[in-house]
Amino acid sequence: MEAAPPETGYRRKKQPEIVHRALLDHTAKLAVEHGLAAVTVQAVAEAAGVTKGGLLHHFPSKQALINAVFADLLEALDRQLDARIAADPEPNGAFTRAYLDSVFAIEPEGYAAVWAALAISMLTDPPLRQLWADWVAGRQARHRETDGSLTLAAIRLAADGIWLADLTGVTVEERAAMREVLLRQTRARDS
Repeated sequence: MEAAPPETGYRRKKQPEIVHRALLDHTAKLAVEHGLAAVTVQAVAEAAGVTKGGLLHHFPSKQALINAVFADLLEALDRQLDARIAADPEPNGAFTRAYLDSVFAIEPEGYAAVWAALAISMLTDPPLRQLWADWVAGRQARHRETDGSLTLAAIRLAADGIWLADLTGVTVEERAAMREVLLRQTRARDS
């Protein structure tokens, strides 16, 4: 019996985690540079250097891909908030202060640009809106004991207003002073 000839072709080692991350990153980049309408399965696959079938192996649809990018951003926000909460010596209002600081720390580059593209879409896209609503509800439940007051809820909603102003290019007058007023309110006795 004759031995089979050795394989001469090079086979790339499969690296699903790297491909998965590349697909998320390229989706986010397309959304930022060209809007969510430019995010197609074909465009993302080409940008990431994979076949459409390869993309669909990781994400069964465009919506699943967009949802995954949004969930990835929420995970990054969770890590950022948790780090800020851990560094805050005062438990009462710590989540609200962390949320407020995160909103005021958003820069126009990087994740902020991705947030802008997805957040505006969230207003009209029910699956993204549900992901956001679930995240907010989960965080509110998690921090109910330390951040359940009406004052702290109002401060978080004010932060959302500032975030929306930033996303839409509305100038917020006396931004730094507004941040300080809101932060002071997180430490008020009725918070």
